[in-house]
Amino acid sequence: MDLIHPVISGNKWFKLKEYLKDAKKHNKKLLLTFGGAYSNHIVAAAVAASLNQFKSIGIIRGEKPAILSHTLSEAIKYGMNVYFIARDDYRQRKIPPEIFNQYDKEDIYMIDEGGYGEMGVEGAKEILRTTNASIYTHILAAVGTGTTLAGLVQSSSQHQFVLGVSSLKNNYSMQGAIEKFISEKNKNRLTLIQDYHFGGYAKFTKPLIHCMNEWYRLAGIPSDFVYTGKLFFAVQDLLEKNYFPEQSKILLIHSGGLQGNQSLPNGTLIF
Repeated sequence: MDLIHPVISGNKWFKLKEYLKDAKKHNKKLLLTFGGAYSNHIVAAAVAASLNQFKSIGIIRGEKPAILSHTLSEAIKYGMNVYFIARDDYRQRKIPPEIFNQYDKEDIYMIDEGGYGEMGVEGAKEILRTTNASIYTHILAAVGTGTTLAGLVQSSSQHQFVLGVSSLKNNYSMQGAIEKFISEKNKNRLTLIQDYHFGGYAKFTKPLIHCMNEWYRLAGIPSDFVYTGKLFFAVQDLLEKNYFPEQSKILLIHSGGLQGNQSLPNGTLIF
């Protein structure tokens, strides 16, 4: 887990950095991006925009809730204007027309959900360069849009296997979304695991919460119930099932973003 920034943490800065450079290069003034109510990316984009003198807009999947998630409240606190759209419109990445009534289209720079895209993958390639990753046989990370995993596959060595733990239910289209950005020779080193979503995106169960607390108690590493907690649970379960060959060396990528935990009842987590 890196300490680049308390909010733009984990993989977030890596996925955003190339987009920020490109937006500045083209003299854009406003970052527009997409995400759900518990999206770590939305908060990170709001903070990154603020730090780099951009305005920001978040297009949020689904109807506006009666009570905003802590994630969205944080994004708004950092100056992001949020717009809620129907899920069908979100899938088509429709932008509410009132945005173009308020802002000059030429000033807007669009970043897809989770930083998905070539520049997001390019940035994610740098994650493994922050440590001596060559000693590991298996690299594991949580999966949302697949941007980080694509970068990890492309930047890892041929002797390494990269496993993604999906945080979404029935996330079967993700394989193609990731393979779009990786070379043919690397595709056989990629594995997506679909068995640890705990009911779907931002869903959780008592065993998941117990696992998160145990990891913190034993290792002092906090996780979130949307992404990294599911990763930790998965690797523990896979180890118990002897999934990995003997002598394997496993690297877990903590992708950061803990603010979603604030929506849990007080006392749920020990950290």
